Amino acid sequence: MIRRKSAILAIPAATLLAWAAAAPASAAPADASRVLSSWTQTSASSYNAFIAARNDQGSWSGYGFNWSTDYCSSSPDNPLGFPFNLSCARHDFGYRNYKAAGQFSANKPRLDTMFHEDLKRVCASHGYSSAKKASCNSLAWTYYTAVKRLG
Repeated sequence: MIRRKSAILAIPAATLLAWAAAAPASAAPADASRVLSSWTQTSASSYNAFIAARNDQGSWSGYGFNWSTDYCSSSPDNPLGFPFNLSCARHDFGYRNYKAAGQFSANKPRLDTMFHEDLKRVCASHGYSSAKKASCNSLAWTYYTAVKRLG
C-alpha cells in the first residue's frame, strides 16, 4: 500500500516537471508591456530610462525585446552633424516591439510624437547658436513628418 501511494504521488510530480520543461524558457515577464510603455513615452525621463536599459541589455534579456536598429533607416543618422542616432534607435525599438506585440497601430501616434520630442531635445541640449538650433529643429520636423506619414 505504501508503494501505491508513492506511485500515485510520483505521477503528479512527473506531470509538473513535464509541463515545466514544455514551457518556453524565453517567455517574457508579465510586466514586459508595462516596461515597454515606460520606455516609449514622450518625456525626457522615459528617454533616459531607455538609454540606461539599452546600455545594459543583458539585464533585460528575459523580456524578449528586439533591440535591433538601423538608426535613421535611409536618412542620415547625424544630419548636418546633429546627433539623431539615439532618437532613431529608440523609435525603432518602439516600432519593432509594438509590432511584435500586435499593438503597433494603437501606439504609432505616441511613438512618432516621442521621436519628435527626442529630436527636439537634441536640438535644445547641445548649446547651438540660434541659427543652428533653428536648422536642427527644422530637420527634426522633417524627420518627424516623414515617419508620421511613411513609418
